[in-house]
Amino acid sequence: MVEITTDTHTAEQRTLLALWTVPGLGPRTLGNLRAFAGGALARLAACPVKDWLMEAPLPTPVRRRLAEVAELGPLADRVMERCAAVSMGVAFQGEPAYPARLADTEDAPPLLFYRGQVGPPRRRVAMVGSRHPEQGFLPFARRFARQVAEGGVGVVSGAAAGVDRACHWGALDAGGETWAFLGSALDELDPAQAKLLPHFLARGGVFFSELPPGVRASTTTFPRRNRLIAGASDAVLILRAGAASGSLYTAEAGRAQGRPVLALPGDVMNEGAAGCNALIRDGHARACLSVHEVWRAVGFHPERSVPPAEGSSWDELSVEARGAYQVLDRVPRSFDEVLAGSQLSPAALSSALVELELSGLVIQHPGRLFEKV
Repeated sequence: MVEITTDTHTAEQRTLLALWTVPGLGPRTLGNLRAFAGGALARLAACPVKDWLMEAPLPTPVRRRLAEVAELGPLADRVMERCAAVSMGVAFQGEPAYPARLADTEDAPPLLFYRGQVGPPRRRVAMVGSRHPEQGFLPFARRFARQVAEGGVGVVSGAAAGVDRACHWGALDAGGETWAFLGSALDELDPAQAKLLPHFLARGGVFFSELPPGVRASTTTFPRRNRLIAGASDAVLILRAGAASGSLYTAEAGRAQGRPVLALPGDVMNEGAAGCNALIRDGHARACLSVHEVWRAVGFHPERSVPPAEGSSWDELSVEARGAYQVLDRVPRSFDEVLAGSQLSPAALSSALVELELSGLVIQHPGRLFEKV
């Protein structure tokens, strides 16, 4: 949760939170406002809105809505109270709960609302598809997602009926991580999402939304949220999509963000697979025929999840590096966690981890988190 203090950084966050609740005020307008305020949005909260509203660089509809707000501080307080009422957290860019991959994308929201516990960095794949695929496909999608998650890869989707929800359940079946980006505020869940949420919270899943409390889903919010699904992931997989499926927005967002896009091919007579087949035909997606192709797309190599065979570069590693490798896993671990299990001194472990990174056996995430590749 965002703590209410008089700290300058927190004042900036509070101002940002208040402005983000104004319909139509997106990342670009926020950037213009920040420049107008001399680089600090908090300056706008230090006086009544009417004192700066007419001079601020704002679209007319946004200016009209802001005219109804007397001061930004009380507006932020009301939003935070509504979040607290449903145990909703607020994650600002740069904070651990905000997906780092998403923060690097164009048009990323400056903050996200979330419910659940956000885990450490790991590789993740967006898995999306039709709400109404052909009979018998949903059990397949659930098994496929379970197998993806069993490899240590997180599953990201939209909690929609059909393929999305089957993929979430598959990840939960494996005890894996799964994230859902919603097209509504987290206090405006539909009945099926509300039923799914307790299972997420109990098993380490997370619900995310860029929409402030009180905003209901609409035909415009779903395409927008699809860019978040792709942006928070290392690759995008379209399992089933008709020619006009909303899942194609996720594929388009993934391509724009530079993510590998995969699609599961289907029978040419199956209209429900026409979107996937077209993506492959037009060169906009690679055909996905196995879980291994998903793992490779996100940079996970299951053949490296055990020590390399004798006679390979494994023989050239130091004893310290081999010992550190045995402690690591496909889930990122902190330096202190590895240190506690390695029986090495801090200096020796640092050297061993550098050796493993140079050998391509380990990657380091921000915050000194280490993971097998």
